[in-house]
Amino acid sequence: MGFARACSVALVGVEGVVVEVQADLEPGVAAFTLVGLPDKSLVESRDRVRAAVVNSGAEWPQKKLTVGLSPASVPKGGSGFDLAVACAVLGAAERIDPRQIADLVLIGELGLDGRVRPVRGVLPAVLAAAEAGYEHVVVPERTASEASLVPGISVLGVRSLRQLIAVLADEPVPDEEAVEPGRPDAMLAGLLVPGAGVGTGLSAAPGDGPDLADVAGQHRARTGLEVAAAGGHHLMLSGPPGAGKTMLAERLPGVLPPLTRRESLEVTAVHSVAGILPPGEPLVRTAPYCAPHHSATMQSLVGGGNGLPKPGAVSLAHRGVLFLDEAPEFSGKALDALRQPLESGHVVVARSGGVVRLPAKFLMVLAANPCPCGRHTLHGAGCECPASIIRRYQARLSGPLLDRVDLRIEVEPVSRSDLLGQGGRGEPTAVVADRVREARARAAARLDGTPWSVNSEVPGHELRTRWTVSAGALAAAERDVERGLLTARGLDRVLRVAWTVADLAGRDRPEPSDVALALELRTGIARGAPAAAVSGAGGGS
Repeated sequence: MGFARACSVALVGVEGVVVEVQADLEPGVAAFTLVGLPDKSLVESRDRVRAAVVNSGAEWPQKKLTVGLSPASVPKGGSGFDLAVACAVLGAAERIDPRQIADLVLIGELGLDGRVRPVRGVLPAVLAAAEAGYEHVVVPERTASEASLVPGISVLGVRSLRQLIAVLADEPVPDEEAVEPGRPDAMLAGLLVPGAGVGTGLSAAPGDGPDLADVAGQHRARTGLEVAAAGGHHLMLSGPPGAGKTMLAERLPGVLPPLTRRESLEVTAVHSVAGILPPGEPLVRTAPYCAPHHSATMQSLVGGGNGLPKPGAVSLAHRGVLFLDEAPEFSGKALDALRQPLESGHVVVARSGGVVRLPAKFLMVLAANPCPCGRHTLHGAGCECPASIIRRYQARLSGPLLDRVDLRIEVEPVSRSDLLGQGGRGEPTAVVADRVREARARAAARLDGTPWSVNSEVPGHELRTRWTVSAGALAAAERDVERGLLTARGLDRVLRVAWTVADLAGRDRPEPSDVALALELRTGIARGAPAAAVSGAGGGS
């Protein structure tokens, strides 16, 4: 009787659980039994592993073989267990020393010829192994750079099972034929899933993306964009078609600061599981940008799918921007499903296959027309939408959802002088991004030692009691609460925006002008606060 064990990792959402792969050989009729709650793709590993072992020059044991995946209560799926199963079988057959693989974490899919193919989710899997105390992992060669992002882990990238057997048996490592430059590499199919990231993209490197200087006019909207980036505030842009709502939203990721190391690992883990991580660029350093089509379902937004839920758009936009263009055209259920992650920064999805907690701390930007034809706010434009149709169209965005949006900007049509450049060019992205970084640094210094890093995360109670504003600064906001124009949540959000405005202007605490601008950005009602309350935020003139 032979016995051996190795380790692999099962992914539950974007979190990993270390799984012990045990192989047991007993005398009897040759058979291969796989137990431990495997799914269909994992059950098929029996045939893949058998063919890979034989084609790698090793002998397949002609005995009764049982492979168990422990803990058996955790659902397991995917082809990433192939390498661990093969090594456990070879250890039980004494082709390799079982002690060599007992504490080794192996992740990878096996081809029938013995090649080790890359799989999705390597980074969160290696993170789980490191947190469990493991120090050595074996991954496909194509994903070795991704696994190496985890500190304190020794990573071995292999191209084939034949190479791994040689390393474990202390034999000469054979050379494997590499793909010639310029030829397509079928191995990359395991890393990038076509269609998995529709509407999702990673921001270009600083200076390479679309520039704010391309936006003509729109000084108030640019102010709102800068405040949103500096404080992490959700933003709604409403106005007629062609006014520049989409242009502004597409330039928001370039204004956001680069991701910290911890944030980069979080974003990279989500994109690795989703299968949209660009090959050769394992670490995501810039804020992601996700813009799903308005026909997206609730499951595609918050996460779902057959079996264990998979990351949705809110998770793919984690630490970045979620842009919902033509927001009233989205399903009401899909939009209202965003209310919980907007508050908590994560989404918990329960399905028959299990419960998954997915990260969802994003900056939401809504874009909407004033009516179905888009000409309702234009003078002399000939809008023929009945008043009832306009009310019904605008009511598609529910009050509870809009109450969570800090900034609501009316985007006016661009004037001829602005369009032709007679009003001067607006500030470029780099200049605005510098101000945003300074404002975030000022907020981070004030919030040092707390669980929060940006103003939008600070609870209203803390802002009212721990960090007070200037005397009388909240008088206008308090009147709006009494008149029913602001809810209690709305007052807290106005206070958060006021702190962001003060940070951009370099002030120690919000003054009446900062609160007035925050109120104007939220309600759209002019309060006599000029855009200059944010230093240079308007730009362009």
